Amino acid sequence: MSQSIAIIGGGNLGQAIASGLLSENFDPSNLTITRHKTHLLQTFADQGVRITKDNNQAVQDADTIIIAVKPYRISEVLQGIKTYISNDKLIISVVSDYSIEQMQNDLDSTPIIFRAMPNTASSVNESMTCIASNNGSESHTETVKSIFNALGETIVINEQLMDAATVLGACGIAYVLRFIRGMIQGGIEIGFDAQTATKIATQTVKGASELLLQEGNHPEAEIDKVTTPKGCTIAGLNEMEHQGFSSALIKGIKTSYDNISD
Repeated sequence: MSQSIAIIGGGNLGQAIASGLLSENFDPSNLTITRHKTHLLQTFADQGVRITKDNNQAVQDADTIIIAVKPYRISEVLQGIKTYISNDKLIISVVSDYSIEQMQNDLDSTPIIFRAMPNTASSVNESMTCIASNNGSESHTETVKSIFNALGETIVINEQLMDAATVLGACGIAYVLRFIRGMIQGGIEIGFDAQTATKIATQTVKGASELLLQEGNHPEAEIDKVTTPKGCTIAGLNEMEHQGFSSALIKGIKTSYDNISD
């Protein structure tokens, strides 16, 4: 990956993207991060990354521009840098709920525009990032994937599913963490101390995920391997279903989607 990249917005997500790139041996001299409070990016400056408050200069010198600002600021930021956005630039927005069409309307030129939706696991290089574009070529898609593969895994989707991707992939981190918290609390109730319960629960969830990722089986196929007739596993699963476990999760996902789609 030899292109120069500017990350506009050095907050948590912008920093996670930068850290992922650097962990994959991206040349720090080809990376620029902008933020008003530049002192908060000193650890990147120490690695040779260019740090600046000047969005225009960052954009002018970059082949690829990653927009990682708050949703309420994206229109203002795009209009502020549009003079320096030429048709040969690659724009990647990681801002939720702001469409490619809206971005295009903020610009005077017609660059290649992608949307990408990583999640907070990008900080440990385990993100699931969904990407979409209306005018990106296969080559552009591979470039965007190479950037976000440094943060975990990527998948190409239709832009109309980006809100759904936000709910399932980004909000989904919180759903899984709430489930893990419940497992930990249950573990404490049956006798473990909090630290031990946390270790058992988190590794168990990680193991369950790897079973599906590596084996490619349906979750129920793996559940069948654990349940035995009249056993404690099926008893626990059935009680969870009686209490509305799956239904509550599905309703929660749908409610989040309805909220983001309003």
